Amino acid sequence: MALHVDHKATIIDGKAIAQTIRSEIASEVSTLIEKYGKAPGLAVVIVGHRKDSQSYVSMKRKACCEVGIKSIDIDLPEQVPEAELIAKVHELNADPNVHGILVQLPLPKHINEEKVLTEISIDKDVDGFHPLNIGKLAMKGREPLFLPCTPKGCIELLKRSGISIKGKRAVVVGRSNIVGLPVSLLLLKEDATVTVVHSRTEDPESMIREADIVIAAAGQPMMIKGSWIKSGAAVIDVGTNAVDDASRKSGYRLVGDVDFDQACKVAGWVTPVPGGVGPMTVAMLLKNTLDGAKRVIGQ
Repeated sequence: MALHVDHKATIIDGKAIAQTIRSEIASEVSTLIEKYGKAPGLAVVIVGHRKDSQSYVSMKRKACCEVGIKSIDIDLPEQVPEAELIAKVHELNADPNVHGILVQLPLPKHINEEKVLTEISIDKDVDGFHPLNIGKLAMKGREPLFLPCTPKGCIELLKRSGISIKGKRAVVVGRSNIVGLPVSLLLLKEDATVTVVHSRTEDPESMIREADIVIAAAGQPMMIKGSWIKSGAAVIDVGTNAVDDASRKSGYRLVGDVDFDQACKVAGWVTPVPGGVGPMTVAMLLKNTLDGAKRVIGQ
């Protein structure tokens, strides 16, 4: 069925949806404080001085403050020994005022990321990357304690936009541990029929064209063209890519993995970049921290 020439997709406002979720969290946090005199606590650990990591962390700390979650800030030097970082994680595991632990990735080269993440207590793994949480996510009839924030945000965007997932064909573009893989498992849990397209896939275009739901998380600027998208499909764009733009003061602008302007002419729904998935990731981190706290406070 060809859509009208002047067809315009519904733009999913991730910023507005995230704000609604943050308001819901804020009211639950104030209830916890009123009832038990305790606020949820999130420990944010950052190692070194990467500009992008620092801006992400300050955004997370600010978001905590807005909803009444106590942010416990751990800033460690770039050269910190791995053993010292792990000792810090153990200390946070034992702290009853900490309900969530987030270690900002990537870590410096001399530190084994997997080793550090595995040391985080599964009860405080608000990033949802502990092998036990991912393992439970992969198994039928098991529930992880926490879901990874960006994948959880993608599903929440679909649900809150009234897009049904059950029985639909979903294509995930990208297979990273942070987004592609967990979001494909989550879609499977929601009863979608899931295909994962990656850098070794032959003819990705024909597969994407079959999808009712596309989750783009490949890290390739504007890789997915309008002609690749099925008419009326829901397109969630996780990509955040900087491309040169001389007209901007910064010299660059952010684009997704989907050609947004083209997609708007074909898709039923599409998320913008920025202002789509990004704000949801932070909102889901806050939600995971609240959930972690609710399991402990008042028990």
